[in-house]
Amino acid sequence: MNPRGAYQIRRATTDDLPQLIVLWNAAQFPAPDLEKRFTEFQIAADSQGRLLAAIGLQIDAADGKVHSETFADFALSDDLRPLLWERLQTVAANHGLFRLWTEESAPFWRKAAGFSLAPADALSRLPALFGPAHERWLALRLKDESADPNLLDEQFRLFKETERARREKLLRRAQALKTIGTGIAALLFIFAMSMLLWLVRRHR
Repeated sequence: MNPRGAYQIRRATTDDLPQLIVLWNAAQFPAPDLEKRFTEFQIAADSQGRLLAAIGLQIDAADGKVHSETFADFALSDDLRPLLWERLQTVAANHGLFRLWTEESAPFWRKAAGFSLAPADALSRLPALFGPAHERWLALRLKDESADPNLLDEQFRLFKETERARREKLLRRAQALKTIGTGIAALLFIFAMSMLLWLVRRHR
C-alpha cells in the first residue's frame, strides 16, 4: 500500500483538464459538460503529476452532490477513495453544507462514508439541479439545519420583523381608534353645548 504522502489530493486546475478529459472519456462521462464544471472536481495525482483519480462535488445552496468518480487504475481505488472523501468533507464544511447526495454505487459510500438510501421525505429536498428524484439516491446529513447559527440568526431576524410589523399595525389601529374617539368626543361636546345654549335661550 502506498503511503498517504505518495499522493497529492487537491482541487483540479486548468492544467489538469487534458488528463481529466481522458479519464472522463474512459468512464463514458459527458466530458464536454464536465469540462465546463472542472472546478467542482477534486483530484488525486502522483509525484509526477499524473492524475490517478477524480471526483466532483456539485453545490446548490446548502446541498452537495458527489458525482462522476473515476480512476485511472481501479486497483488504487481502496487507497484513493478515503483520501478523496476526506477532501470532499473539508470542502463541504468550508461551504457550510447541510447534506450530501450521491448516485455513486461503490460499497465504500455506504460502508465507510455513511451514506444511506434517502427516505421519501428527504428526497423531497433533493435540489432539481442534481437531477430527478428516484429510489437509488443516497444521502448523508452533515448537520442539523435547525442547529446552524446562521439559520437561527435568520429566523430570529424574521421573528423580529414580524413582531415589529404586528406592533406597528396595533399602533396604527390604536391611533385610528384614538382619532375616532376624539372626533366622537368633540361631536358630543358640540351637541352638549348646543343643547345648553338652546335651554338657556328657551328660559329667557
